[in-house]
Amino acid sequence: MQAVEKLLSEAEGSPVAVVNAAGRGSVLIVCEHASRRLPASLGTLGLSPDALESHIAWDPGALAVSQELVRLLDAELIYQRFSRLAYDCNRPPEAPGAMPETSEIYEIPGNRALTEAERDSRTEALYLPFHEAVSRAIEARAARGLETVLVTMHSFTPVYMGKERAVEIGILHDRDARLADAMLAASEGSKYDIRRNEPYGPADGVTHTLIKHGLARDIRNVMIEVRNDLIRNEDGQRVMAGYLAELLSKSL
Repeated sequence: MQAVEKLLSEAEGSPVAVVNAAGRGSVLIVCEHASRRLPASLGTLGLSPDALESHIAWDPGALAVSQELVRLLDAELIYQRFSRLAYDCNRPPEAPGAMPETSEIYEIPGNRALTEAERDSRTEALYLPFHEAVSRAIEARAARGLETVLVTMHSFTPVYMGKERAVEIGILHDRDARLADAMLAASEGSKYDIRRNEPYGPADGVTHTLIKHGLARDIRNVMIEVRNDLIRNEDGQRVMAGYLAELLSKSL
């Protein structure tokens, strides 16, 4: 694990956080883009403070909504403690987007021309521990006799590449649409603009976690995308979590 020691210091702690591991609800929430924090060894990746606070570094509001869902559903939550700019844990190591050289309008100098050793270091330090934690949680839940329903939580920017997005909540799925179908049916008549596989879908490579842990084990799974202007403050986060908790409960 020498590569891990080079990327993360002991003081920075684990790349993975687990919340309410003793929860008895069926939902396991995974938040891959919870944090905008970068490992100290990577500095700023050559980015400005504004860029590092923007949606390219994390999914604003996603963790707060996830934490409220933990309370409402007695769910378990696993989230990544470092920015997706260091490693996007919703991408496999071979994907260009795992350590992106560009994100929307931003160039990321610190991710350019990474050596194989540098890529391996980030994979070992961030990606592998994260997905091992998800696997362990699913296995531990099965040993306790609990069903697991995998829900990955994300947020997206209202304007992307200069274009406004009308969709407010995306219900995303890969080949297994069981939970997505149920949620979309239960959401009919909602006050929100809710759409299937928008603003992203499987063709965009965003369903890696669903495939790796949901499809591989044949457990129901879904990815939820919330437009981040709806969850910028505590009131919005609480309202959205309440709506999603009700929607998931109806769908399960």
